[in-house]
Amino acid sequence: MSEGKRREFWLQGMATGLPAAPDCVKQFSESDFTAELPKIDIPVLVVHGEDDQIVPIAASALKTVELLPQATLKVVPEGPHGLVGAFEETFNGALLEFVRS
Repeated sequence: MSEGKRREFWLQGMATGLPAAPDCVKQFSESDFTAELPKIDIPVLVVHGEDDQIVPIAASALKTVELLPQATLKVVPEGPHGLVGAFEETFNGALLEFVRS
C-alpha cells in the first residue's frame, strides 16, 4: 500500500466521531439482511477479497451469492478488506465487465 493511501485511511479514521466508530461496528456486526436478499430481482455484482481478514469470504460473499437470485461473484486473489491500493484496478475492471455484460 502506498504512503498516500495509508495517510488517506488515517485521515478518514481521524475524521470519524468517537461515538460513530463503535456504533458502526455494532451495526455491521449485528445487522442481518439475509431475509431480504432473495427479494432482490436485479443482477448484482459481489466482489470480495480472498484474504479479507475483517469479513471472511466464507461468512459473507459466498453466502450472499447463494441467496441472491442473479448474483455474479468476483473473488479477488489475495485481496484484502476494502480492495484498496494495488487491488483498485482489479475491482474497477470487474465492475466495468459486469456493467458492460
